[in-house]
Amino acid sequence: MLSDKSAQVLLQKFSPTTMSGRANEPIAAINRSSATMDAVKAYILNHDLKPGDPLPTEAALCETLHVSRSSVREALRKLEALDIVRVHQGRGSFVGDMSLEPMVETLVLRYALDKASGAESLRQVVSMRRYIDLGVANSIVAALKGTDNPGLHELVARMVKKASAGKTYMEEDIAFHSGLMSYLNNELVSQLNAAMWLVHQAFIPELDVSRKASLLETAQAHQKMLETAEAGDAPAYRQAVREHYAPLANILELD
Repeated sequence: MLSDKSAQVLLQKFSPTTMSGRANEPIAAINRSSATMDAVKAYILNHDLKPGDPLPTEAALCETLHVSRSSVREALRKLEALDIVRVHQGRGSFVGDMSLEPMVETLVLRYALDKASGAESLRQVVSMRRYIDLGVANSIVAALKGTDNPGLHELVARMVKKASAGKTYMEEDIAFHSGLMSYLNNELVSQLNAAMWLVHQAFIPELDVSRKASLLETAQAHQKMLETAEAGDAPAYRQAVREHYAPLANILELD
């Protein structure tokens, strides 16, 4: 757990005000790669660039940041891995989508490196997903109340059909949850939801579960979630969310 002092240091380091001031600072020789990355991020902030906007050429960045071309290239390469920058050969560099994909890769790798804690890792991910779904329950119900969503109903029908045959339904599952989250008009929540779903699915194959029973129970909970949301019944929707996670919650001994 971070101490108050450590938290203040991190907040100061990554605040927009602090980062913005780095674009015009001379970059020290020590840890030049990290400093160049910070300077590029500061440039994006200072120029109010958005995903897809072009960045200056490598030569221009070298001149602006007072660093070598090799430092700029290394910084751009590392920022590309974080989805902050996209580099297109022959076209230049652009501001990236800044998605949560790097976080997903890190969490999955962390799990892969420590199989012994796999169940605990899954407990934490399932808890996070459940927190998110319960946390947005009132907003989802308010948005869907009185609406008709044939696309989501079709996804649920396919989930139930596949589950009855003992088959998984990953494609329908992520599409369903993404469809619900789209009603919130909150890109960060949608990305976080998708990120936790991806990590969740990466952990599931390692868990010994009764597949057919849990698949069908979960599919039917999706149907109840949709029906109660359209009916505007928030308490029933929250109960459906709990039922959605019940098979795993029981196995993982979640509260």
